[in-house]
Amino acid sequence: MNKTFNFYCDESCHLENDHFPFMLISYVSSPYNQVKLHSRNIRAIKRRYFFHGEMKWSTLSKSQYPFYSEIIDYFFAKDLQFRAIVIDKSQLRHSEFNQSHNDFYDKMYFQLLSKKIFSEYYYNIYLDIKDTHSYKKAANLKKFLNHNFVSVRTLQVIRSYESELMQLTDVLMGAMSYHLRNNKKVIAKNKIIDKIQAHCPLPISRSTPLYDDKFNLFYIDLK
Repeated sequence: MNKTFNFYCDESCHLENDHFPFMLISYVSSPYNQVKLHSRNIRAIKRRYFFHGEMKWSTLSKSQYPFYSEIIDYFFAKDLQFRAIVIDKSQLRHSEFNQSHNDFYDKMYFQLLSKKIFSEYYYNIYLDIKDTHSYKKAANLKKFLNHNFVSVRTLQVIRSYESELMQLTDVLMGAMSYHLRNNKKVIAKNKIIDKIQAHCPLPISRSTPLYDDKFNLFYIDLK
C-alpha cells in the first residue's frame, strides 16, 4: 500500500493591499498514520502547561514561552515537516501577467505543494478556512492539482481549532512572518525565532535546497 501524507496549509499577510511586505503560504506535513499520535502528544503538552484553546502565534506571550518552546522542540524531534513560500509583495506585477491577485494566490499554492507531491504516495490536503471564499479557493486549487496529479485524495477546508497540526502551521509561519518584518517588540517571540534558527543548519532568512525537507523555505523571486 502506498504511503499517505497529510498537509495542513495556511497563509499569512496574503491580501494584496494589507500593508505587510511579505506574503507567506505554508504547511506542516505528517505521515497519515502518525497524525493521531502527534495530535495526542501536542494535546498532552498543552495539558502539562495548563494551556487551553488554540496555539496561535499572534497570542504568544512571555508566560506562554515555556509551552511554545517545547512545541518547537517537539516539531524538530519528530517526523513532521514544514515548508513555506515567501513572496516579496513589492515585486507583484499582476497586470503584466494578465492575472488577478486571486489567480496569483492559486499559482503560489500550487507552487508550494507541487514540488513536494510525488506519484508514488497519496495526499490529504487541508486548508485553514478564512472566510466564505475559502471554499472557492480550495476548489480552484483542487482543479489545479487534479489536472497534474492523481495522488491527491482529499482537499478540503477545516477550522484551525479542529487540528493541532494546523495550529502548528500557524505558529511556525507566524514566526517566519514576524522575523521577516524585523519586529523585535515581544521578547518571547524573539526567543522562539532564535530557537527555530538554532535547529536549522541554514539561515531562515534565505531559501533552502528543495531536498531539505524538515524546514524548507523558498524565497521566490518575481523579478
